[in-house]
Amino acid sequence: MEMLSLEKELKENSYPGRGIVIGRSADGTKAVTAYFIMGRSENSRNRIFVEEGEGIRTQAFDPSKLVDPSLIIYAPVRVLGNKTIVTNGDQTDTIYEGMDHQLTFEQSLRSREFEPDGPNYTPRISGVMHVENGSYSYAMSILKSNNGDPSSCNRYTFAYSNAKAGEGHFIHTYKCDGNPLPSFEGEPKLVAIPDDMDAFADLLWNSLNPDNKVSLFVRYIDIATGSYASKIVNKNQ
Repeated sequence: MEMLSLEKELKENSYPGRGIVIGRSADGTKAVTAYFIMGRSENSRNRIFVEEGEGIRTQAFDPSKLVDPSLIIYAPVRVLGNKTIVTNGDQTDTIYEGMDHQLTFEQSLRSREFEPDGPNYTPRISGVMHVENGSYSYAMSILKSNNGDPSSCNRYTFAYSNAKAGEGHFIHTYKCDGNPLPSFEGEPKLVAIPDDMDAFADLLWNSLNPDNKVSLFVRYIDIATGSYASKIVNKNQ
């Protein structure tokens, strides 16, 4: 698979929607994830990321303007032992609870489908990172309608064992802007993962469409120790 430029992928797509990047730093020492959200409506843009425990939660920037919280207020990142869960919706909780009861990542998502926001039927994208005893693997998932037909849910899971240094994968909700918004197609895109968290966060934030970007979260986890460093960037200050 050809390694794509993450900067180019973002700069040339005005509306990838919400996106997850998971991979391993170039020096091999860090498990890396990034999650960003974008918005076209005032309700979607009226959000910030805030820390919650070891994870994060979306929150209304101006509570007086919050219209419908059902699909925009959720915990995108939660930590369960040596597993870090990253998703674009409240399926974070579904995965957390399922894995806490010994279900696999894929089994946990069997009870969920794409979002009920026709005509877009936004895909649910999810990832889980497993860091244990100096080893690192991760998996990603997308649940999407069958080419816009909500009577069928297509489920795809991609697992990456013994993650390779300097490589990561990028999955996002929408192929591009449109009306209705077309769902992401294909397998997660192969992208480069640098060693510097701040530089990576800057690359992502500066490459997202300035009108549509809302918030960004980046985390680097030390594979040897499990300790981590995180960064949040919010357009609304």
